[in-house]
Amino acid sequence: MTRGVSSSGQDPVQDAPQVGPPRQTAAGLPAVGHALRMAREEMGVKRTALTLLRVNQKDGFDCPGCAWPEGEKRHTAEFCENGAKAVAEEATRARVTPEFFAGHPVAALAERSGYWLGKQGRLTHPMYLAEGATHYTPVSWEQAFTIIAEELDALATPDEAVFYTSGRTSNEAAFLYQLLAREFGTNNLPDCSNMCHESSGAALTETIGVGKGSVLLEDLAGADLIIVAGQNPGTNHPRMLSALEQAKHGGTKIITINPLPEAGMTRFKNPQKASGLLGSGTALTDLFLQIRLGGDQALFRLLNRLIIETDGAVDADFVAAHTDGYDAFAHAARATVWDATLTATGLPRDRIEQALRMVLASRRTVVCWAMGLTQHPHAVATIREVVNFLLLRGNIGRPGAGVCPVRGHSNVQGDRTMGITEQPAPAFLDALGREFGFQPPRAPGLDTVEAIRALRDGRAKVFLALGGNFVSATPDTAVTEDAMRRAALTVHVSTKLNRSHCVTGARALILPTLGRTERDVRGGGEQFVTVEDSMGMVHASRGRLEPASGELLPEPAIIAHLARRVLGQRSTTPWEEFADDYSRVRERIARVIPGFEDFNTRISKPGGFTLPHAPRDERRFPTATGKARFTAAPVTWPQLPQGRLLLQTLRSHDQYNTTIYGLDDRYRGITGGRRVVLVHPDDAHALGLPDGSYADLTSQWHDGSERTAPGFRVVHYPTARGCAAAYYPETNVLVPLDHTAHGSNTPASKSLVIRLTPTTR
Repeated sequence: MTRGVSSSGQDPVQDAPQVGPPRQTAAGLPAVGHALRMAREEMGVKRTALTLLRVNQKDGFDCPGCAWPEGEKRHTAEFCENGAKAVAEEATRARVTPEFFAGHPVAALAERSGYWLGKQGRLTHPMYLAEGATHYTPVSWEQAFTIIAEELDALATPDEAVFYTSGRTSNEAAFLYQLLAREFGTNNLPDCSNMCHESSGAALTETIGVGKGSVLLEDLAGADLIIVAGQNPGTNHPRMLSALEQAKHGGTKIITINPLPEAGMTRFKNPQKASGLLGSGTALTDLFLQIRLGGDQALFRLLNRLIIETDGAVDADFVAAHTDGYDAFAHAARATVWDATLTATGLPRDRIEQALRMVLASRRTVVCWAMGLTQHPHAVATIREVVNFLLLRGNIGRPGAGVCPVRGHSNVQGDRTMGITEQPAPAFLDALGREFGFQPPRAPGLDTVEAIRALRDGRAKVFLALGGNFVSATPDTAVTEDAMRRAALTVHVSTKLNRSHCVTGARALILPTLGRTERDVRGGGEQFVTVEDSMGMVHASRGRLEPASGELLPEPAIIAHLARRVLGQRSTTPWEEFADDYSRVRERIARVIPGFEDFNTRISKPGGFTLPHAPRDERRFPTATGKARFTAAPVTWPQLPQGRLLLQTLRSHDQYNTTIYGLDDRYRGITGGRRVVLVHPDDAHALGLPDGSYADLTSQWHDGSERTAPGFRVVHYPTARGCAAAYYPETNVLVPLDHTAHGSNTPASKSLVIRLTPTTR
């Protein structure tokens, strides 16, 4: 059976990739030049100066890019190349006006690439697509709220509505959004965490009792060993490289585990230092383990066996006092065999033995990871094995040691803290109900994958998105697009045009909102919002630019006005106060969510405050047993049939999530295009695919179905044998909706068995 192929709106004329050798260094003068050039083109010289010097400053705004934390002391230019691109995209002078929509039918917009759509600029007016209409037309805010209320009122049950959230949303907006959904009567609050670090949260909650990382920024500098697994900081979290450089200069050793060699982890030229701009930079990685995709669980299990078998290596006092499940885990670990591990990982024995020597020499170890670990069918089991690895030597609750899942979007962790989840804790619902005088729904809601299924099957009829680009971010593109078109109404709160605005329900609304860079003045005066970074630090964000349009509303005000229109007077929540004074929202957050007590006073301190974390702060583990838990899941890894490759989807360097800044991937030597597939030269030769040839990528599944992404340039690249890589969202079409991680339901976009079929350009 073959399913339909979605073009995802490609512009072939804009996608003609040229390939050169990959870089061996990251950042330096080229990064500064690229960042400033894009900023100048999008914002102009004056606007560039006004914005970039305020990014990530204590009195400025939080970068709308990644969630990497800032230190107490900050550089004047506290941003990276990709942060500058993110700011330039938001603060651009280009505008998408009602006249633009009048000249572009929705069907025509759907044929354009995400890159082209994003380059059109900032949205300026609320826009409405009536049923059967070909064009969006302007609509007043009151009319927009009325349309949404009508559709929500017409639902047979509140669970026919889906309230999606992206990671850019502030704490205040996220808290109000989940309150609106729950007062309406549903826990259908999927978010982008479902597609990235849900596997981390599931594994950490089970094993240490808190679904967040246990380290602070200073712990990296205090570590003896940092292991960076399944992560590319040079592109996805570039400011992390500065922290790694600081640690390296202090004597920390670094092991990198990745199928692809990445320039940032090879050598870093810090653009904040003269030595980085003019010198040779810092070699970060001491040991590179070029692992086969999906082999991480097997690697950590073998390391754990070897630790157990080494006299004195296990921290027996910590294990006895703070953990349970050790005996069952140790029994499983001792059964691990070398041959199976070498097959699963593709690593030579001597490299694993070298890694073991570095582990045993370290008293304080941090393990960092990202999507390379979380997006496999066995992702939760893999991360639990990482926790086993750290528990064995007492490396949780010790300074300079711990778990460090590196989150993507700037407030994705804060959104979850604020209650954006389809599976809220009973204690949270109890506190929310007491504070606002209602009975929150208790039944679990829909996560992202389940929301797509519900829309596809007619069980959900209204889809509201607070930020993000849902259609491009999700798996199984053809299925997702068909599901969205089955909705009665789709609503997107957005700053810029994206593909989700072109794949609509019977009716559709685009609601334009302020960006992080913009001044937010409401009835209560000039407002600020707050965010939580990847290490549990909460701080304020204040924009200074004039809004892109006088028609824009900030997210908290959009939610509050919508809530009053939808809920009417049956809601006793003071939505009008919340719309005009965000300090009122923070007062309520302080009374509902532990760790935010006296929120308004504490957030007034420059730099904000740190949320409590019991395992880190007290070596207290709020699990089902009251102790940290060893686990012993069976070790698995992807099986690869003859003549097939294992594909991972990833970002280019000119990309942040679904936002495409440009068509280059400078560190990997690719310019002018995105439809490329990176294949080891020996694998490519065996498949009869010369460098520069073209191939269709087809994923194959147990139910007999196939999905094809056509027309990719083959790039001979030094990836791990048997593995390949290509960019998303172009390859999301290859990921079936049902191909998810066990225990988290995260799309398994790093474990795609594909065949490459030669084709012509």
